[in-house]
Amino acid sequence: MLKALDSQYVLPTYARQDISFVSGNNARLSDDKGREYIDFTSGIGVVSVGHGNPVVSKAICEQISRITHISNLYLIEPQAQCAKKIVEMSGYDMQCFFGNSGAEANEGAIKIARKYGEINGEPKRYKIITLEHSFHGRTITTVKATGQAAMHNYFGPFPDGFAYARNIDEIENLIDDHTVAVMIELVQGEGGVQPLDREKVQALATMLKAKDVLLIVDEVQTGVYRTGEFLASNLYDIQPDIITLAKGLGGGVPIGVVMTSKKDVFSPGDHGSTFGGNYLSTVAANSVLDILESYKVSGELDEIFIYFETQLKMMYEKHADIFTALVGFGMMRGLRVKDADTLGSLINNSRENGLLMLKAGRNTLRFLPPLTITKEEIDEGFKRLGHAIAAL
Repeated sequence: MLKALDSQYVLPTYARQDISFVSGNNARLSDDKGREYIDFTSGIGVVSVGHGNPVVSKAICEQISRITHISNLYLIEPQAQCAKKIVEMSGYDMQCFFGNSGAEANEGAIKIARKYGEINGEPKRYKIITLEHSFHGRTITTVKATGQAAMHNYFGPFPDGFAYARNIDEIENLIDDHTVAVMIELVQGEGGVQPLDREKVQALATMLKAKDVLLIVDEVQTGVYRTGEFLASNLYDIQPDIITLAKGLGGGVPIGVVMTSKKDVFSPGDHGSTFGGNYLSTVAANSVLDILESYKVSGELDEIFIYFETQLKMMYEKHADIFTALVGFGMMRGLRVKDADTLGSLINNSRENGLLMLKAGRNTLRFLPPLTITKEEIDEGFKRLGHAIAAL
């Protein structure tokens, strides 16, 4: 019944599985047939503090019974509190703008960079360099910013002003008098869980600063402790000019943030969002941030990261005939699979064995579990992955 309803009324933009989930508890999900799954995807890196988190649920319920939304024409206390938390946890001297998604956050980043290039000297600077295999969103502009040619089909003409470097070493050669910014993911998620080299990123940041070219770091997937620290930028020990966040920040409630040290670029009217940063989304985000900060400070987050990595490494070494590389860090990990057909079968087999997994790039099995996943849930997940491998 549900499948037919979906097919009749919802645009077919997803290759949906015929599964409908009705409840969840941390890294466990239950479908409408009563079957339980271990979730190694967390809604593609979104449900950072687990399904049905009671602290987040309570905060949302209490807020929604008072005020859900007013508008950004008025002061919003939880929004200001959320901005303060994000800035202080990041360690950067920045200010925040709130939207509803990673794509919106990246749109905001592009607008900040473009205005910066407009008001700072001649000639007008507008060009933004990104990397091949990057992913920055699905709006017209962020699709164009994405360095994957296959994603540029059908939807042109696109905004001008984007160039793509094959790798980080090529970026400097693409910079010209019209270049205003370089936009990178420190770990390419959709591109195959591919981390950038730390020393090369640091050298890039130094070079860009000398040339007055802005460094935009897309942390939509890597941010909010996904890679171990609050930001992957902290791990790489760099000072970006603009950072974008979304996914895990709201624990499932839509929210996106662009934060920047260029505090004087935007003026009233330059940018806006009807829903962005409203009471509901920022109360949820505040709750998520409090949970994860406490989890980090207590040492529990690092402990579970180490445990997950240990189990993942054991799986990798045990099945060297299937897996060719172990990539990523923190709770943003991947196993390269020997070929695409095997990867597809492995994801299907995992689902049949009650384990939810993701694909990244052409041949990577991607792991994005909730950051609050327990050791027992990790053990059960890898047990089911072992069954999926045995069924190949």
